[in-house]
Amino acid sequence: MAALASIEDPDEDARLAAIVDELRDAEEEIAVLEAVKVAQLAGAMRIALRRMEGKHATQRAREMELRSIAAEIGAAVRWSDRVAQSRMSDALDLVERFPATIDALTTGRITARHAAVIQDAGCVLTDESDRAAFEQVVLEWAAAETVARTRDYARGLAEHLHPESITTRFERAEKARTVTLSELHDGLAKLEIIGPTTLLHGIHDRLTQQARAIRAATAHPDAVEAESELVPADSVVVDTRTLDQIRADLVCDMLLTGQPAIDHTTDILPGGLGAIRASVQVTVPALTAAGIADRGASIDGTSPIDADTARQLMGTAPGWDRILTHPITGMVLTVDRYRPGTILERFLAARDIHCRFPGCRQPARRCDHDHNLDWALGGRTTAGNLACLCKRHHTLKTETEWTAAQEPDGTIRWTSPLHRRYTDKAPPRVAFVPDADPPPF
Repeated sequence: MAALASIEDPDEDARLAAIVDELRDAEEEIAVLEAVKVAQLAGAMRIALRRMEGKHATQRAREMELRSIAAEIGAAVRWSDRVAQSRMSDALDLVERFPATIDALTTGRITARHAAVIQDAGCVLTDESDRAAFEQVVLEWAAAETVARTRDYARGLAEHLHPESITTRFERAEKARTVTLSELHDGLAKLEIIGPTTLLHGIHDRLTQQARAIRAATAHPDAVEAESELVPADSVVVDTRTLDQIRADLVCDMLLTGQPAIDHTTDILPGGLGAIRASVQVTVPALTAAGIADRGASIDGTSPIDADTARQLMGTAPGWDRILTHPITGMVLTVDRYRPGTILERFLAARDIHCRFPGCRQPARRCDHDHNLDWALGGRTTAGNLACLCKRHHTLKTETEWTAAQEPDGTIRWTSPLHRRYTDKAPPRVAFVPDADPPPF
C-alpha cells in the first residue's frame, strides 16, 4: 500500500476531500430545507382541520376541505392529491408528536429519512414521556449512524417501551398472514408473502444457502472463488444466473414440485439442496427465556419476534449461547455455551451482531473474522483485535488504505484513505429490567 500511496496525486486527494466536504454540507442544507417543507405541510394540514371543524353538515363535505387543499398543493408541486394529503398528515404528526426530531432535522443533525424512521418506529408509543425519552436516545444514535442502523435501533427501543407486549400483538397480527399476486410488466408478476418473521427469515436464508451451493457447483473452474471448496476441479457446467435469479427459480421449483427441479449439488452435498437448513441468529433475554417476561427476542438484532416463538427455537436448537452484558451500557462481557464450540467466534457474533464497517448490516454469521491489526504485522488473535467484516468490507480493508483500530469497549475507529476518521460503536443492547425498576436511560 505504501508503493501505491507514493504515486497518488496529492491534488486529486485534495479535490476528493473537497467533494466529500461539499456532499456533507449539501446533506445538511437539504435537511434544513426538508424541515421547512415539513413545517409548511403541517401548517397546511392545520388549516384544513380548522376548516373542517363543524363547518359542514356531512362528513363528506368536511372531507372535501382537506381534499381541496391537498389538490392545491399537489398541483403546485406535481404530486397527486392523495400523496399530498398523506404527506400533510405525516408532517403534522411529526411536528406535534416528535418535536426533538424536527429540531434535529432543522439543524441538519439528521436527514429526512432518519426522521421518517424515527417517526415510524416511535408512532406506537402513546405515552408522551415515553416518546420523549425514546426520541432523546434514538437521536443521539441517528446523528452518527445510517438510516438502516437507526431503523433497527429505533425499532428495538420502541419495542421495549411499547405499551402492549409483542406476544399479544403477534397473536393478533398473525391472522393477517397472506400470499398476494400482482402483475408487473414484460410478462412478470410479483408473489408476496406476509407471515411470521422467523419463518420468512428462515426461508430467505435457506434459499440463499441453496443458491450459493448451486453457484459453487456450477461455476467455471477459472471463476471459482476461494470460498467454494466444494467444486470439483474439472467442473464444466457453467450457471450464469445471479444469486437473486437462482433464489427466484428455487422458490418456483420447490413450490410447484416440492423440491428443486434441477439440483447440481447432489454429487457433492449429502442430500443435495434438500439437506440445507436455514440458519439465523436469535437473541433471547434471560427473563424471556425463563418465561418471566415476553420482550426483547429478535433475529439478527433487527427483527423483533414474539416470546413463544423464541422459546420454541431455544427448545429445538442443538445449542445456545449465554451472553453476559454490562447492566448499563449493554456491552457484551462474555459468552458461554451449553455445548462446546469456538468461544471466540461466538463472542464476536454476539458482540458485533453485524459487519462492523460503518453503515453495514450484513449479519455476523455471514461475516469473516478480521484482525484489525493484521496478524502478519503482529496483530493478536483476541477479541480486542478481531471484528466481524462482510466479504465486501474485509476486501476493502485488505486491498485499500482503509484501516481499523479497536478500543477496549469494542468501538472501532476507522481511518479512510483521506485520513478521515469514522467511529463504529459495538451495537448496543437494550436492557430489559423488571417494570418496577426505572428505564436504563
